Formats: sequence, C-alpha cells, structure tokens
Amino acid sequence: AAFFSQIMSLGRRLQYSLLGTRDCFGFQEVDKIRTDSHTKIAYYGEKGSYTEQAMQEYFNKEVTGISMGTFAEVMQAVKEGKAEYGVLPIENSSTGSLSDIYDLLAEYNNTIIGEHVVKVEHCLWGIPGARLSDITKVYSHRQGLLQCSDFLKQYPKIRPVEGGSTAGCAKRILEEGDITQAAIASRIAGEYYGLQLLQESIHKEANNATRFIIISNLKMYQKGADSTSICFELPHKTGSLYHMLSHLIYNNINMTRIESRPVPDKAFEYRFFIDLEGCINQPVIQNALYSIKEEAMNMKILGCFLPVR
Repeated sequence: AAFFSQIMSLGRRLQYSLLGTRDCFGFQEVDKIRTDSHTKIAYYGEKGSYTEQAMQEYFNKEVTGISMGTFAEVMQAVKEGKAEYGVLPIENSSTGSLSDIYDLLAEYNNTIIGEHVVKVEHCLWGIPGARLSDITKVYSHRQGLLQCSDFLKQYPKIRPVEGGSTAGCAKRILEEGDITQAAIASRIAGEYYGLQLLQESIHKEANNATRFIIISNLKMYQKGADSTSICFELPHKTGSLYHMLSHLIYNNINMTRIESRPVPDKAFEYRFFIDLEGCINQPVIQNALYSIKEEAMNMKILGCFLPVR
C-alpha cells in the first residue's frame, strides 16, 4: 500500500508539473493585506499587552484595535466578521508553543495569513509608592510567570498568581490599589497604567521573544508567501506518522515545525500540526497535500503566509 501511494504521488507530481495546475484548495492570492484606519483588528489582552504591540507593529498602527479577554473571543470575532483580522500569540522562544492556540486553529475555520515576532521584556510593576520589599503577591499570565520563574525563586515570600493577560494584570493591581501586589508586564503596559517600576528585565532568556499569528476568515495568502500550515489526525497504527511525512520527502519539501495535540474525546489519538516550507500554489506542495488528505483523517489547511525568519 505504501509503495502504491508513492507511485501515485510521483505520478501526480509529474502531472501537476506538466499542466502547471494551480488548484489552491480554495485559497486566493492577494498582493498585500489591505487596511485603513477603520479596519478592525481583534487582539488578546488589555491595552498595553504584547499582542496589541504585535498588532501595531504588523499593521503600522493604522487600524482600530479591539481588546478581547480570551483567545477564543478573538477567534469568534474574526469568524463572525466583527473584526477583519485577529492577532494571537502562538509560540515563545523560552517556554514553547501555546497549546490552546493550536486547539483553536483546529476548531475554527479562520486561516493564518501572516506572523510577527515581538521581543519580550518582562518587568515587575507595583502601584505608585510600592517597593520590592512590600510585595507578597504577583499577578501575570501563565506564560509571564513561567518566563520569569528564575527571578521569582529568589523571592520565596512572593506568591505567583495566574491571571489574564500581562497588561490585564497591570490594570488589576492599579485598580485594587494594594501595595503588596505586583504584576509582571511589559514596559509599555506599566507606563500606560502609571505603575511603579520595581525591577526590569526579569525574564530568564536574554533573547526572549514571542511569535504571533495574524488570522482572517478569508482563504487568502499574500504574494510571495512561502510557508504553509496544515493539521491532520492519524489512526493509532505503527508507522502512520512516518508514512505521512514520507509524502514530504518524495516531494522534496522541508518541514519547519511539528506539534501534536490530543484529539478531544478520542483517547490516545493525536492531531498533528505541521509547517511546510513552500507556497500552496506550488505543484509539489499541492501534491503532498493531496496525498496527505487521501490518507490522513480531517486534514485541514490552516494557512499560507510570509514567515518571519
């Protein structure tokens, strides 16, 4: 069966090459993502969050940002057309991937149309007049606490508490006005909410950075896009992943990322998320995707975009 599928794959590859096919699975090429001051962008977190910073840098600030309290709310706003685009964090250089985002990409039919990387500098903030010696509790997003865990270990009397976004935690301590409370957030957030800087650069990794994805409810990709993201499920059989990845080898496609997540309500079955080097309009990419679609379960194209390298 494996040999037969390889022959079919090679046959399709030759056919696509000769015919110059451009079956892009319903995706349309655009010259660029067009925006103006009225374009609505949903982003995770309060004003001053790293996600808002990513939005402003990617879209050059000429847009209308809409703050959302959860990752799912961003996805839902884009799905319903309440926002043309959305911005979500997906990976941090020191703590790895955000599994919640991968699950949402599988659940919703929004597509990735771009990505952006933000350098992350976590600072410890208190309310005006606070000192580091006053602090007994610190709030931040789970990722913020993880990225600053080495710093927090130096202060055993400070209890870390998981909150919403980093900027949301900065806003919280200002509103509550408790001198014993602090927040881990960006310099932008701390200054925006008028907080007292207690300690700067408290993250573990000197080159700490977060990768964000730009999503849309339209199937489109920018001219020059050369990264394609897919996901699929596999039967619980020996060698099934190896066989699926062999379609990339036969088509000489480089895989730049692979993640796995458990499939809900299916014990010990997994959904794989893969980034491929190449555009969805290339015959070799199309050939590999058709081969995977024929043999995997619930194969889905998550997007085609210009990666940050």
